[in-house]
Amino acid sequence: MKPLYDLAQLREIEQRHAAEGLMEKAGLAAASMARKLLQEHEYSVLVLAGPGNNGGDALVAARHLRAAWYQVTVVFVGDSTRLPADAAAAYEAWIAAGGELLNEIPPHGRWQLVIDGLFGIGLSRELDARYCELIRQVNALGLPVLALDIPSGLCMSTGRVLGAAVKASHTLSFIGLKPGLFTLDGPDHAGEVHLETLGLAQANTIATGMLVDQPPALPLPRTRNSHKGSHGSVGVIGGAEHMTGAAILAARAALLLGAGRVYCGLLAHQPWVLDTAQAELMLHDAATVPALSSVLAVGPGMGTSSAAMAVLHEVLGQSQSLVLDADALNLVAAHHSLQQALKGRPLASTVLTPHPGEAARLLGCRNDEVQADRIASALKLARTYQAAVVLKGCGSIIALPDGRWFVNRSGNPGMASAGMGDTLCGIIAALLAQSMGMEQALLLGVYLHGAAADALVERGIGPIGLTAGEVAWAARDLLNAWVYAKT
Repeated sequence: MKPLYDLAQLREIEQRHAAEGLMEKAGLAAASMARKLLQEHEYSVLVLAGPGNNGGDALVAARHLRAAWYQVTVVFVGDSTRLPADAAAAYEAWIAAGGELLNEIPPHGRWQLVIDGLFGIGLSRELDARYCELIRQVNALGLPVLALDIPSGLCMSTGRVLGAAVKASHTLSFIGLKPGLFTLDGPDHAGEVHLETLGLAQANTIATGMLVDQPPALPLPRTRNSHKGSHGSVGVIGGAEHMTGAAILAARAALLLGAGRVYCGLLAHQPWVLDTAQAELMLHDAATVPALSSVLAVGPGMGTSSAAMAVLHEVLGQSQSLVLDADALNLVAAHHSLQQALKGRPLASTVLTPHPGEAARLLGCRNDEVQADRIASALKLARTYQAAVVLKGCGSIIALPDGRWFVNRSGNPGMASAGMGDTLCGIIAALLAQSMGMEQALLLGVYLHGAAADALVERGIGPIGLTAGEVAWAARDLLNAWVYAKT
C-alpha cells in the first residue's frame, strides 16, 4: 500500500523543503518523463503553462526540453505580473533562454506530446468558460498528454471534475500521491500515474489515507489437520420473491472463497430447495440461519417487507460479525429503530457495503452529495453507524470508525453489472469467517474482488458482458495463487 496525502500535508512538506529548489526539480523530472514518453524521431512538444506554480513547473520543463533540442511550443495563460515568486523566476528563465510565449493553441500545430501545466493541486473552484474551452481543445487534439501533479481541472482531494478536466495519458505526481487520482473521475483523467518524490522524505508527515494497490495481508495456508469447522460458517439472508439470485450469488461467493459451510436463508414464498449449480450450499428458512452461522451476510435481494425488517431486527441483536448490503441498508436508512440497533452493536463487528445511492439514503442526502466527496461521505457513515464501510464505485473507499481510510485501485468498468455487490458481500463474509480481522478482511476482499475482474479482462473475458458469477470463480483462483505462492 502507498500513502495518500491531503492538500495541507503536501503544503507542509513543500514548506519544509522550500529552499531546495523544488520547482527546478519538478520541471527537470517532467522533462525527463516527457523524453521517455516520446518515440524515436518525435521532437515536437506543446506545453501549457497556467497562472500558478504548476505553470512554473511546466515552464521549467519546457526550458530543459528546448535545451535538449526539442521543438517546444509554450502556451501561457497567466498574468506574468501576478505569478508566485518561483513561477515568476521560471517565466523569466524561459524568456532569457530565448523561449516564446503564445496565448492560445495554434490551429495547425504538429506535436507528438502535450505537457499539461495549467492548474495544480490548489484548484478547488469551478473553472470559468475560457479555461473549460482551452481544456476542450487539448482533449480534442487526440495526443498523448503528460499532466504535471494532477490533470488540470481535477480536484486532488475528491477526483471531481471542476467544470472540465484534461484527459491525460500519464500523470507525474510530485512529492506524494493524491487521493483524487484514484477515485470518482480521477482514473478516467489521470491515465497511468507515476510518482516523483523529488528526493523529499515524508517521514515527519503521517498520510491521511492509503492506496490499496497490491494484495494486503493474506490468510495463512491451511494446515493439513483441518476440517470444514475450522474455516467458519457463513449465513446469507436475502432473496425475496423474484430476487433469489442475489442471495445465491453471495452464498456461492462465500463458498468459493473458503468458508467451511454456507447457509442460505431465502425470504421468497417458494424458496429453492437446492442450488443445482452449487449443491454444497445449504438452503434454509431465513429465520433459522443466524443460529447456524459464525458470520452473517444480510441484504442481497432481501426486499423491504415487514418480514425482511423482522429478520434484520433479529440479526442486529446477534453477536457475530455482520455484513450488511443492499436492502438491509435501505431498511436501516428508513427506520430509526434499526439505526439505533446498528449503532449499539460492538465495535469491529459490522461492515456496511453501500453503493452511492444507498449511502445517500443512510446519510439523508442526495447521491451527488455523496459522490462530491466520497472519502468524507464514507468516513461520515463509519462515524455515524460505528461500522466499517465500503463505499463502492470507481476507486472504492474503505473507511473505519477510527478515522482511517483507504482507496482501492483494482477493478475495471466490466464490474458495472448486476450482482457484483452481492459477490463482494459474500467474499468479505467468507474472509471474516476464516478468522481474518475486520480491517484485513475488508482490504483483502475489496482488492481481491477488483483484481479478479482485472484478471478476467486480461484473459479476454470482458469488460463488456463480465458477470458477477465469473468474478467469484476468478477470485478463488487468485486467492489461492497469492496464498500458496508464499509457501
